[in-house]
Amino acid sequence: MLKSDKITLRAIEPRDLNILFSWENDTKYWVLSNTLVPFSKNVLSKYLENAHLDIYEAKQLRMVIQTTEDSKPIGLIDLFEFDPFHLRAGVGILIGNDRDHGKGYGSEALRLLIEYSFSHLQLKQLYCNITSDNKGSIHLFEKAGFQLVGNKKAWLKTSQGWKDELSYQLLNPDFALNF
Repeated sequence: MLKSDKITLRAIEPRDLNILFSWENDTKYWVLSNTLVPFSKNVLSKYLENAHLDIYEAKQLRMVIQTTEDSKPIGLIDLFEFDPFHLRAGVGILIGNDRDHGKGYGSEALRLLIEYSFSHLQLKQLYCNITSDNKGSIHLFEKAGFQLVGNKKAWLKTSQGWKDELSYQLLNPDFALNF
């Protein structure tokens, strides 16, 4: 189990359908996930039926971030575009409610996911893409050691206009020792 004093990362379960429906259909997050249309409960229910698949089969892993204190789901953290040949994966994180921001939940979740990715999955690297105006996510990933490796100019079309997308990368410092 992936757990700290503050949070636990757990497998997504059918009981998460309503909160997943709420987060996935919140239009303020759509630019982050390149979503253009809402998800139905039926589509999300089918996704949950296959959420048990191994990361090597599904090429992704989504976990619920819940507080250790009261086991309340507060967000999601994902590994996506998992590439077992090149030993890398993308990282995405969502803390679903603004009142849970700034409490260290995202930092803890990211730290646990990095440890899991580098020690258990033995990945060489993780990466993420962040809009240039998302200062909270930039701070979160830079604090975790991710380094800026590129800036895609006017990459994302949004209702507020075009946004740059920043690319970040974190290399496993112990990779040479694990190979």
